[in-house]
Amino acid sequence: MNTIGFVGGGNMATSIIGGLVASGFDAKNIFVTDLDSNKLEKLQVDFGITPAQDNAELVAKASTIVLSVKPQVFHPVLKEMQQAVQMHKPLVISIAAGIREKEISRWLGDELAIVRTMPNTPALVQAGVTGMFANPLVSQQQKDFANDVLSAVGSTVWLNEETQLDAVTAISGSGPAYFFMVMEAMENAAKELGVDEQSARQLVLQTAFGAAKIASQGEDSPTVLREKVTSPGGTTEQGLLALEKGGLRQAFSQALKAARDRSIELGDILGEDA
Repeated sequence: MNTIGFVGGGNMATSIIGGLVASGFDAKNIFVTDLDSNKLEKLQVDFGITPAQDNAELVAKASTIVLSVKPQVFHPVLKEMQQAVQMHKPLVISIAAGIREKEISRWLGDELAIVRTMPNTPALVQAGVTGMFANPLVSQQQKDFANDVLSAVGSTVWLNEETQLDAVTAISGSGPAYFFMVMEAMENAAKELGVDEQSARQLVLQTAFGAAKIASQGEDSPTVLREKVTSPGGTTEQGLLALEKGGLRQAFSQALKAARDRSIELGDILGEDA
């Protein structure tokens, strides 16, 4: 029987719990700790989970531990849990950005099966995508279960190298903000063209949703899809030429590289023991 313990009951943990329960996972087998008793009470009322008295009790009851506290407090929280974790040897899943597997292993102790993940904010509405990396101690059964846990809030992508999570952070972790900026720019441009604010919002949001739906449900690449809607000498062609002239492709390339580099830098900072 799989049991899951969440260390931290914040927004992402709440979304995963909600997704698990909606998919049929027995809420009686979900345990949560959090310093905020109001969060625990709400989770208990909304989903039927069981609050744990402390992290030691949580580890004793759960075969899988999901680390869902803020990266800045990982070191003290994990060091406090080390004895219990070493005694029970659960599967450890981290959803925290920047904290590398070697630091988790150093703070919790050696010989642990650890899956490090990078979900993104659309997971809050069960539409996310999560990059995942398993260390060599994770069995296939544990890997499958970890996949089930994160699949509760969207799709998953498994990576062969942990360093690739820095690129995932730049692409899908930060990615929603890039699309929000594009939508923001399109809304502002629409208003400059005389469209009222409410109509501009509806036109942009539905266009973004529709484009994503077409791309996700078909087999054509974005390049092919773009070509299909671009008639020679037409309006779309003129708009795309303006975007190319403005350096859109180069801007996105620079954005992802900058975000990737910052992810690496933050990993170095967050991995310090102080």
